[in-house]
Amino acid sequence: MFREPPASPSRLQRRLYGTMWLALLAGLYLLTGLTGHEPWRGDDIRYFGPVYSMLQGEGLFFPQIGGVPFIEYPPLYYWCAALLAFVTGGLFDAHDGARLASAVFTALTAYWIARAAERLYGRPARTPAALLILGSLGLVLHAHETQPIIALMATIALVLAGIARVPERPLAGCLQAGAGCALSILAGGISGLLLTAPLFAVVMMLSPECRTPRASGGLLAGLALAACLGGLWPLALHLEMPEIFAAWRHGQWRHIAGRALDAGEFFRVIELLSWFLWPLWPIALWALWRERRRLLQLRWLLPLLSAIAAALLLAASSDHSPPAALPLLPALALLAAGGLPTLRRGAANAFDWFATMNFGVFAILVWIAWTAQAFAWPPGLARYVARAAPAFTLPRADAIPQTLLGLGICLLWLILNWQLPRTPGRAAIRWAMGMTMLWCLAVALLMPWFDHGRGYRPMAEALNKALAPYAGECVAGSKLPDSIRSMLDYYTGLRPDPAPDGTTPCRLLLTYSDRRAEEPVPPEGWKPAWMFRRGGGKQFESLRLYIRSDSDQVSIHARERDGRGRALPDVPSGGEGFQLEWVSGE
Repeated sequence: MFREPPASPSRLQRRLYGTMWLALLAGLYLLTGLTGHEPWRGDDIRYFGPVYSMLQGEGLFFPQIGGVPFIEYPPLYYWCAALLAFVTGGLFDAHDGARLASAVFTALTAYWIARAAERLYGRPARTPAALLILGSLGLVLHAHETQPIIALMATIALVLAGIARVPERPLAGCLQAGAGCALSILAGGISGLLLTAPLFAVVMMLSPECRTPRASGGLLAGLALAACLGGLWPLALHLEMPEIFAAWRHGQWRHIAGRALDAGEFFRVIELLSWFLWPLWPIALWALWRERRRLLQLRWLLPLLSAIAAALLLAASSDHSPPAALPLLPALALLAAGGLPTLRRGAANAFDWFATMNFGVFAILVWIAWTAQAFAWPPGLARYVARAAPAFTLPRADAIPQTLLGLGICLLWLILNWQLPRTPGRAAIRWAMGMTMLWCLAVALLMPWFDHGRGYRPMAEALNKALAPYAGECVAGSKLPDSIRSMLDYYTGLRPDPAPDGTTPCRLLLTYSDRRAEEPVPPEGWKPAWMFRRGGGKQFESLRLYIRSDSDQVSIHARERDGRGRALPDVPSGGEGFQLEWVSGE
């Protein structure tokens, strides 16, 4: 069917949407909201723990949190984060400097995917590939937190860019892919190896463009490089710390070979991927359907096999959280970049305008959430905000600057959308601009509220005051998650003693709960001295400090609730910390 060619961009449009503008857009996306706030609950504070240990001179070879080995990810991301935190120490706090590593690895992912798209589909696909990565819904939050799996995503993109280079420069492409495989081991461990090395070998054997004598020699050289470089860190760990190496290896295989998905989990994973990978997956499926008779060509085989490998690993692993889907992004961005120019005019226009309407609606919702904080309107949402964070108040002096900044962001987005030229990559530009606008608007209007509800500094300061009378005394910890141990180490310097046998000689005991229904009664022989509670629903958290009786060894296990056990006195959500006296039910 004849398609009318798009009009040539004007001189103003070429200036607005040239290379410099795209670099500014990417920089604005990556750097806005990256610094200037405390580490948030969840992954942000949890994965900052190993970085802080490295800054203290500990765990430089194997990650640690508060002196305890942390086996979840190898050290590549933590090395980069610690280096950036050290270099930028005069400008940023340690947690802000560490977060720069996520921006670096996200930028590298976009760059390498753009290079791979250019080699596979031609130069017109280069920019849309990078923009589609930035425009995906699932990346934006994790690109602005301390998140080591982003380093694995970047190494996958490096491998894809290297294999895409093989038809033109076999040896250089294979060596680049081999280096990516080696780095993937340092970034993701055994998971990284499974996502890259088999992909490298299988694509080289199946693709007609890669079955040449020079490419075969390059494959051997690339795999040898991957084996030599990638094996250095595990081998050194095995020789220097055999017990930690055994625990790391066991944890890696246990993570990969998780229990099989049941029906409920399967549909939850599908639901996760449907929004996390939007708008990549519809265009990628269209591209595969349109080219279904040419799937053995390198341009389609390479991203298809990478997506299959990442999807299988996600299904097999025990981690089905949103960050676990990040390794799928490079492959789907490649497929979408190849399929975007082939969309029919109606589909392309619908996709284009859906982006505008979608981000416009979400921008309105952000404004409504802000007015609920600043002006208590609408009343229903304002009451919800008050229940979720009763101690939070937005200073009226901040309302005018926030209003002007938010209006400026929205106006600039509308102007750039109005001037956007009709090009094959127009939809990709709209998605990247819309995601950048929405993120910048959320940071400008809602960052104080997020920081209040998700930061740990108030909890740590209250705990420091509670521990002041017991300076120098031993403190034990019971079932403290990694994020809480990281918070304690960073803010208070406290490293609770473990109690593996269920007893401790320590006079003080810290416990943590994130579910209101599981709030414990005091363990036998302990009485409560302090408590901090905040949030509600899934955001509920409580940290408790107990003081023991006079016995030398006291169990840290709580008694089961019964008719005679009573819960701690009710404290309003978001409380600042409370000195409590235990009320016995007897």
